[in-house]
Amino acid sequence: MAFSGPLEDRVAIRELMDTYADAVSRTDAAAWAGCWAEEGALWSITFYPEIGTIEGKAKIVAAWIEAMKTFTGDNFVMTPGSIEADGDRAKVTAWTSEAYDVGETIFRDRGYYEDVCVKVDGRWFFKERVFYLRHRQTFAVKHEDRQFTH
Repeated sequence: MAFSGPLEDRVAIRELMDTYADAVSRTDAAAWAGCWAEEGALWSITFYPEIGTIEGKAKIVAAWIEAMKTFTGDNFVMTPGSIEADGDRAKVTAWTSEAYDVGETIFRDRGYYEDVCVKVDGRWFFKERVFYLRHRQTFAVKHEDRQFTH
């Protein structure tokens, strides 16, 4: 079943997803780090060799902070495809849509995460996030064509 388990847990996991997406879009390292479990964290984005698969929250956060230095104008949205909560663990599929600039190229990536979330002291966290890229578009752009608003 795509959505199962207590509604309260599923809503809390959706809020975790939204907090994560907002932190990416605002490049808020503290908020982004707060989405990760302290124990057993794993982040895998193998289509980016410089990220690859990382274990340990401190290493994951450090890699994200470094990676975000090259992204400008990032807009990240995440939508649940499934949330299966069972006790203090959940399996989640999270569909993503992201647009960002690197140098003179605009990237539009779409894909999904296969996640394991854990509930610790009543709060949900990402424990494992494995990303799969489904579609990428790139566009060349001149600096004067970019428009950013706050």
